[in-house]
Amino acid sequence: MHSALKLIQTRFLHSQPGASGQSSPARGVAAPMVTAVPGTTPLVLDSPHSGTQYPADFGSACDLPTLRRAEDTHVEKIYAFAPAMGAAWVEAHFPRIYLDANRDTTELDTSLLDGEWSDPVSTDPKVLSKVRLGKGLVWKFTDEGEPIYNRLLTVAEVRARIDRCWRPYHQAVARAIDAAHARHGYSIHLNCHSMPAVAGRFATEFPGLEHADFVVGDRDGTTASPALSALICEHLRACGYSVEYNHPYKGVELVRRYGNPAQHRHSIQVEINRKLYMDEKTLAQNPEGMARLQADLKALVEKLLAHDPR
Repeated sequence: MHSALKLIQTRFLHSQPGASGQSSPARGVAAPMVTAVPGTTPLVLDSPHSGTQYPADFGSACDLPTLRRAEDTHVEKIYAFAPAMGAAWVEAHFPRIYLDANRDTTELDTSLLDGEWSDPVSTDPKVLSKVRLGKGLVWKFTDEGEPIYNRLLTVAEVRARIDRCWRPYHQAVARAIDAAHARHGYSIHLNCHSMPAVAGRFATEFPGLEHADFVVGDRDGTTASPALSALICEHLRACGYSVEYNHPYKGVELVRRYGNPAQHRHSIQVEINRKLYMDEKTLAQNPEGMARLQADLKALVEKLLAHDPR
């Protein structure tokens, strides 16, 4: 991040994952759980799934390489140019497979728990289809169907994950969007993700699907102006990428919760195919692919900063 920008961070004691995927505390090391960089423009970007700091209380049965396949690897590096351009930036440092900030707190598989969950649980069929795949607020299975735990989680530890991770993240995103809207009368929020080249067996409702280079989602035009989403799609296609719109990813909680085009609050999910910039097996960056991607996305940000969607 740009060194001159003030970082607003919520901190917690983190740990270094061991070979088993479980963790031992790093003595005296405080690491940010959420980083928020204030912006000066109408644009807000957030990365909820690129976190790599595995908390000591995870207690997963999987090894670290298996866990890391769930990360939106390097997404925070792809957009590292954005704060210097005046865009607000929010980044999660906790892993998605530990707690998914892009799910609502009602999207919980209570079969993971050792006791009664007294808070509301979603009955929406679309939500339940994802929960059955093991992709709720707390994941049950990896994208390839491997059980993440060989134990039940306590109700207390799930509540602690929500309080330590989910709430601070959503508060940071909401603050950034509110501030952008207050400054300019409108906001444009890009929810930043990456996706594997081929969908895993338990990843989506389309297992084995070969993904396009980009998927742009606005929940069928309900979280952003379709014209704004079209501008993004057209820019990416003009750069030579294949682009899908609202398929197979329409956007989930972070665009649903904060997008309201009638109030000039536009939230759009942007998925990038990992094959464009990294080796999915080793997680190593492809320098040429990364450089091209950053240049094209920087041009997109410039175009969005010059565009008033009202």
